[in-house]
Amino acid sequence: MAARIESSILTADVGGTNLTLALLAPEGPRFRLLRKARFNTQEEHSLLGPIQRFLATEPDLRPGRACFAGAGPVLDRRLHLTNAPWDIDAAALERTLAMPVQLVNDFIALSCGVLQLDLAEAGLVTPLPHGDGSLPTVKPEGLALVVGAGTGLGVGFVVQTPLGPRAFPSEGGHIGLPVFDEDSLALWRHLQKGLPGPPGAEMAVSGHGLTVIFRFLLDSRRVSWTPAATAILSLPHADQPAAVATQAATDPACARAMALFVDLYARVCADLCAVFLPTGGLFLAGGIAAKNSALFMADGRFMARFERNYRAHLDQLTRATPVYLVHDYDLSLYGAAHALACTS
Repeated sequence: MAARIESSILTADVGGTNLTLALLAPEGPRFRLLRKARFNTQEEHSLLGPIQRFLATEPDLRPGRACFAGAGPVLDRRLHLTNAPWDIDAAALERTLAMPVQLVNDFIALSCGVLQLDLAEAGLVTPLPHGDGSLPTVKPEGLALVVGAGTGLGVGFVVQTPLGPRAFPSEGGHIGLPVFDEDSLALWRHLQKGLPGPPGAEMAVSGHGLTVIFRFLLDSRRVSWTPAATAILSLPHADQPAAVATQAATDPACARAMALFVDLYARVCADLCAVFLPTGGLFLAGGIAAKNSALFMADGRFMARFERNYRAHLDQLTRATPVYLVHDYDLSLYGAAHALACTS
């Protein structure tokens, strides 16, 4: 019989594209990564199969509990995934795995994770300078806001309470799509066709949204078709966003699409800051920002749009907000382990 290490935790980050599993061991107030593995979410029929294969590789290392994070709401101990072909049932997994299982929304995990970040470690985060070159300081007692575009657009936040930090998800990714110039207005009108209400931010500020922006700019003749554009649109749909971002430095159509994407991302964040007042910091998580940090920082593009508001006091608010671009791809795995404490 495999030995059980009661203090270790099995965590999962279940995204629409990738599923990552990890074993973590407590190390002071933080956790140490023992091992991890990645799977293709779309190729799996459930979470159980990857877990069993993952644990079977080291039968002498057995966790004592588990916390799984996924993109979707948690209701009655079931996580209803929004971008995957199956759901997660905590009670069923507990019976099979013989360990306590907790489920959390992926942005609860990310929100718990940002509290553990060393903001001085360049490999984990990059502070984005404001237009005047300043880098506002995080207030530890303040609300921390996490916004991340990946397969979808997620928003989570953490507040400090007398019992410690508590993390919460939100549906902030579905606020209205911002409009700030002729291109964004035309995109808004294009996306609104056939909808019962106004288009939401996630329709453009996400991996799928980047492809939508790219195709819209081409079809509306705001940019000229290029050989690169033809090649990109012949790729499988899931591969197109990364191709657009990768070729933004060399292809004018890709560059225009990525610029509009970054502008829209910035305006979404500015709108959310007006609601949440994140003196504890705004953290840009998710794969798109992490993999394309140069495009966000080039000529201060993200911050310039972020700080351009219609009222002076909103300019002051955004200029006083500490903004960090998160590079730690394991943040949600560590955050899931911390979520056992900061959501209870």
